[in-house]
Amino acid sequence: MDQIPVRKPTQKRALSKRSQIAPFIVMDVMTAAAEREAQGRDVIHMEVGQPGTPAPRLALEAAANAMKSETLGYTVALGIPELRERIARHYAEQYNLSVPTERIVVTAGSSAAFVLSFLALFDPGMRVALPSPGYPCYRHILTSLDIEPVIIETSETHRWMPSVGDLDTVGRLDGLLLASPANPTGTMLTGDRVRELTEGCDQRGIWFISDEIYHGLTYAEDAKSALAFSDQVVVINSFSKYFSMTGWRIGWMVVPDQMVRAVERLAQNLYISPTTISQYAALAAFEAREELEQHREVYAKNRELLLDALPDIGFKNILPADGAFYLYADVADFTNDSKSFARRLLDEAGVAITPGLDFDERRGNQFVRFSYAGTTSDMEAAVKRLRSWFQNFRS
Repeated sequence: MDQIPVRKPTQKRALSKRSQIAPFIVMDVMTAAAEREAQGRDVIHMEVGQPGTPAPRLALEAAANAMKSETLGYTVALGIPELRERIARHYAEQYNLSVPTERIVVTAGSSAAFVLSFLALFDPGMRVALPSPGYPCYRHILTSLDIEPVIIETSETHRWMPSVGDLDTVGRLDGLLLASPANPTGTMLTGDRVRELTEGCDQRGIWFISDEIYHGLTYAEDAKSALAFSDQVVVINSFSKYFSMTGWRIGWMVVPDQMVRAVERLAQNLYISPTTISQYAALAAFEAREELEQHREVYAKNRELLLDALPDIGFKNILPADGAFYLYADVADFTNDSKSFARRLLDEAGVAITPGLDFDERRGNQFVRFSYAGTTSDMEAAVKRLRSWFQNFRS
């Protein structure tokens, strides 16, 4: 077999400025954990926001049937009509909201929905507010598109969530994006605060993008959708979290009427269509409510276990998270380097967690995030490892 000739370029060639975004640190932790496992060493995964359960049985059966009966070619860019109609019915059943099917866009996970919404709403140089701590890919995607992320630092006092008044403290804004329940804190806006932010954005002419990917995963009261308060919001959701289908890469958006065709054109050119087999699986997943609620009960048990054990181990400052499957812990009493702390915990105890620097560039060196999306037996084992390791760490 002929070898490909290796030639040195005559001139140095640079990569684009758009590519010079920060890494998604949790994925780097996941890679380090995988390397450890490849060496035959055991790891308990508390780093990635990924359910430890497979897709629902009905979704797996639907995928198998689709492989036998469907050609699995391209679908229309907005998604198969049956799935869009079922998503509309989901809003009627879960939120008592009437959402026109025409406003629903099926996407290749929520990540594609963020790209589509940013491209449809914002030109280069526009400014979009984000809470900090917050999901890092928001600011990374915005930066790669030459849209300016405007950081609003939140505090424990306000449950790590911004207020309407914060919108007037950071200069001109074109958009606001936040998640409720939130990643990494697990805290959630009450219905009144969702209304205030939604109406506040409408009054200021600011686009509000509501990331509702963790809806369904709440432990006291149900989450409120921004769609209840305005038809001019963009709502993004996914089958990755509550529906336990991370690797299927399937999600959806609800967009204002005037945005539908713009998103459709972008989707046609960027993605052609969402993954076909995943759409059929997602359609069936809506009927797996009993199984999915059993998953949520496991997360609730894991949450209580960690909220009881972690303060006793030494993680004193943790808000009792309202939803999602994360706890955000202050580690300032014993380290100012959450990245090294997380690396040592992985290397020495085999427990993978995420340093807060992923979520808060200025203050994240003093925080870590625990994901309790795994099995209860894994959480119990992690507590034992943490307790033993922490005694040596502090001695």
